[in-house]
Order: sequence, then structure tokens, then C-alpha cells
Amino acid sequence: MRIFKRIFLFLVLNIIVVLTVSSILSFLNVKPYLNAYGLDYRALMIFCLIWGMAGALISLALSKKMAKWLMGVKLVDQTNSEEQTLYKMVARLAADAGLETTPEVGIFSSDQPNAFATGPSKKRSLVAVSRGLLSKMTPDEVEAVIGHEISHITNGDMVTMTLIQGVVNAFVMFLARVLAFAISSLGRGDNRNRSSFGSFYILTFVFEILFMILGSMVVALFSRYREYRADQGGAKLAGRDKMVAALKRLGELKPGIKKEPEKLKAMNALMIARPPKMGLLRLFATHPTIEQRIARLSQVNKTSETLTQS
Repeated sequence: MRIFKRIFLFLVLNIIVVLTVSSILSFLNVKPYLNAYGLDYRALMIFCLIWGMAGALISLALSKKMAKWLMGVKLVDQTNSEEQTLYKMVARLAADAGLETTPEVGIFSSDQPNAFATGPSKKRSLVAVSRGLLSKMTPDEVEAVIGHEISHITNGDMVTMTLIQGVVNAFVMFLARVLAFAISSLGRGDNRNRSSFGSFYILTFVFEILFMILGSMVVALFSRYREYRADQGGAKLAGRDKMVAALKRLGELKPGIKKEPEKLKAMNALMIARPPKMGLLRLFATHPTIEQRIARLSQVNKTSETLTQS
């Protein structure tokens, strides 16, 4: 059932993107970028920018609804004492962080200790935690994790990640087509036939895959940076000792965690993900290791103490 949900969501999202982009291109009267005379670079730039940004922005706009549906998030029931306590904790931390509106608070079924924040804006955000997080971590540790997620919202990480992904998408599409055109045109002069156009599309596909891999490294690099920054925000809201304790607890719980369900894999960029331990795969990790995050918090704390003493 979950796999059908993901397929359906994927199809619906892509249909929305295609219809939206087609409408925008038609409205702006953007002409085909490839013709018998070569590449129209202006048309190509507009085409790539619209296609690159549209998918990312539509995903952001629908992020909260998609997360609720895909993860089965249930908003807290404030008549339930445990869930009411969770809501009050989120509301207090949100107010301390300077948010004008308390994010929606939800719980999803998973034995893994996990949490995420999403939403198109600070006023329309969601903080969701797993049942495993509530049952396996102390209230102080839960508070630190929620402080971390609240910091993602106050830092505007969802919007920033969307913009970075959109720009990367646009660059990938543009560079792939420029290089593909240059290579497919070698030795042909102005005599461009169907064969050269065919090789152009094949090379475009190959270059897009290559540049997407490189682009993923850029996006992952910023994602790791935002995790460090959210840890600092969580430490500021809940206390550094609580944040460090929460990270250590997450590290201790990992060996006993079962294989990730498919629905959690789909949300790894938002979740408290488990990065690869070694090798080139670390370049694609959306989260630093627990050890790196604790070390960074300690380093920031020492720097702050030194500045205070000075």
C-alpha cells in the first residue's frame, strides 16, 4: 500500500509540474531553444530556469500535505495528556525562537526515534515526531530534538534548500544541453541532420545524469551545514547539555534500530538520517555523523566561552 502511495504521489506531482511549466512557457511565449540554426541561449536559459525551479517550488508548496499523507502523520489530540504536553513543548520553544505562529504538531507511527520539520513558510509549518522518539528518549532529549526542528523553521531551511535545489536543477539542465550541442555539432558545420539531433538528446541525457550526481553533492553539502546550524539552535533553545545528550542517545539507539521502512527512506532529507560511515558516499549524506555534530557543538561552545572571557 505504501509503495502505491509513493507512485501515486510521484505521478500527481509530475503531472502538476508539467502542466504548470507548460502554462508558464506558453504565457511567456518561450520559443524552442533548439532549431535548425543551433541553440537559442536566451530561450534555453528561460526554459531551464522555469523547469528547474518549478518542480522544487511546487514540492515546497505541497511539502506539508505530502509529508502528512506519506508518513501518516496525525495531529496531536490535546485531550490526550501526553500529546498535550508535546504540543505545549513545541509552542513554548516556538515562542522562544521568535515564531509568530506555533507550527502544527503531529505524531507518526515508527519504532525509530525520528523527527522532522517541513512546510512552505514559517507560518505554515509542521513539526512531527515518531512514537519511537517519545518512548525511547527522555523529556529533556525530546525537547532538544524539537528545538533542533524548530531551528530549521526559524532558519528558513526548507525555503533555502528549495532554492538551492532549483538553481542546481537549472544549471544541470543548461550545462548538459550546451555541452551536448557542442559535442554533437563537432565536424558537422552547419549541416545538422536528424542524426546530430539524435546524438544531442542522447548526450543531454548522459550529461544530465553526470551533473545531477555532482549537483547532489552540492545540495548535500548545504544540508549538512544546515544540520550543524540547527543543532546550535537546538542547544540555544533547550540547552547545550540536552542537545548533546539527545545526539548521544540517537547514537546509542542506532545499533538496535531495524531496517528503515520505505516511507522513512523517502523522507531521509527531512529526517534524523543515518549517514554512511565511510567512503565517497559521505559526499551525498544529508546529515553529518553524530560524532561530528557533537564535536561541532563542543567547538562552538569553547569558542563562545573564549569570546566571553576576552
